Amino acid sequence: MLELTDINRSFGERTVLRDVSFTVEGGRMTGFVGGNGAGKTTTMRVILGVLSPSSGTVTLDGEPLTAERRKRFGYMPEERGLYPKMKIGEQIVYLGRLHGMSNAQATKNTDALLEQLGLGERAGDTVESLSLGNQQRAQIAAALVHDPEVLVLDEPFSGLDPLAVEVVLNVLKDRAARGAPVLFSSHQLDIVERLCDDLVVIADGEIRASGSREGLRDQHSGNRYELQLDGDAGWLRDEPGVTVSDFDGGFAVFDADSPEVAQRVLQKAVGLAPVIRFAPQHPSLAQIFKEVIQ
Repeated sequence: MLELTDINRSFGERTVLRDVSFTVEGGRMTGFVGGNGAGKTTTMRVILGVLSPSSGTVTLDGEPLTAERRKRFGYMPEERGLYPKMKIGEQIVYLGRLHGMSNAQATKNTDALLEQLGLGERAGDTVESLSLGNQQRAQIAAALVHDPEVLVLDEPFSGLDPLAVEVVLNVLKDRAARGAPVLFSSHQLDIVERLCDDLVVIADGEIRASGSREGLRDQHSGNRYELQLDGDAGWLRDEPGVTVSDFDGGFAVFDADSPEVAQRVLQKAVGLAPVIRFAPQHPSLAQIFKEVIQ
């Protein structure tokens, strides 16, 4: 488990991180979201040791991170950092060798990764000859070639079409399934909502929400419910303590003043018509994000 505890970071008189604390569990995909300038990249650089925190600690499995341990991290920066005129396969092998791998192992890992990422036939092409999406895939291969025990990825899905997102996701899930903590940032909230197990929201250098995806949705669901009847639900508009926000025949979405009001609605519905569905309506990640950063 990767853990950040009370991380602060300032540049001169400007404080960019304030008591940042969260965990990235092994074997889970953790989405890290926030607006531009929220502190995501600075936090990732502190994790990697590129920046030192003004105060606070970063630990892995309870032990402080050392430079040697950080060599076992895989990092993908938002800015592409591969040599544009170097062949993809040669470059990934070279990066593996820089991490201390033998040429044979680096070559084996490179070939396997490029096949997984759909770049097997492009291994002999230069980076600059690839589309932006394929350059992104090559950058991911560079982050994974040395079999890292922790992954920190800054906008790994940027510029990828839906098919490429699925390809990259399968590769990252495979790494998580082996027990690696995976932290990835993204502005694409719909993708994060679909992919992440856990979520961390940062704004103005402060953590505004963190936890499992479903736990956060439950926490922010409030008293909004969906009701689907095999009959007309128009009577719901006249119920005390109920505000209907969406209605279509037998389907309605409503806010209840309290859980007791919701239960009263359910009891009345059961007496009037067969109930097909009655459940709390969970907010989307975009809704949670807007709520916590305000």
